[in-house]
Amino acid sequence: MPNTAPPLNRLSTFGEDGHLHVVIETPKGSPNKYAYAEAFGTFQFKTVLPEGMSFPYDFGFIPSTKGADGDPLDILLLLDAPAFPGCLLQVRLVGVIEAEQRERDGAWERNDRLIGVAVKARTHAHIHALSDLRPGMLDEVEAFFAQYNQLSGREFKQIKRGDSQDARALVQQAADAFA
Repeated sequence: MPNTAPPLNRLSTFGEDGHLHVVIETPKGSPNKYAYAEAFGTFQFKTVLPEGMSFPYDFGFIPSTKGADGDPLDILLLLDAPAFPGCLLQVRLVGVIEAEQRERDGAWERNDRLIGVAVKARTHAHIHALSDLRPGMLDEVEAFFAQYNQLSGREFKQIKRGDSQDARALVQQAADAFA
């Protein structure tokens, strides 16, 4: 029987309850970066992070969105334990790190990092806003992306931090751009 389910990157952006759908690409603690490859219907190994680095949180994408870089929006997800590539979760947005990334060719492009909490998380259930995060956490996340990009021949520059409403507006804009 043929599979009639849509590809993961074309699932609905929002669930019936209004929470965000997120697909995990790279689990927390992984030194390997994975990305969903629609052409193959699976996850593809992209690269190994520089020596000693690993993803500080689960990293994924929001289906049926198109960011300024042409890809689905990226999101860091706070969860009790690492998920796995392809895991679909319901997520509550808590904020965004609005950022630009300079590619190897010198061109700057927007590459925001949304921050979310798994709806069914226990450890992070109290987090509803960036101000609920432990002190210094966002500085560490920004430093991770700056260092990772620098060692990969790119530059990452934080523009500003936004609240859950700013994040939701970016998601809606990216969902409209996908349509």
